[in-house]
Amino acid sequence: MNGQNRADISPGIHVQIVLKKDQRTGILTKGIVKDILTKSSFHPHGIKVRLEDGQVGRVKEIIQ
Repeated sequence: MNGQNRADISPGIHVQIVLKKDQRTGILTKGIVKDILTKSSFHPHGIKVRLEDGQVGRVKEIIQ
């Protein structure tokens, strides 16, 4: 599942995000969602979240 819909994302789920510094390379970072930062229900580049370790990025994949 991609991370474009806010309804699919909730605190505590495992996701892969792309950090701002990795947007050119597309390197993904795994983590657990702590906070959802995007207010809109949909974002074409992925919903922005903060992971439990403090890193911020856009969700590219939701890990089941």
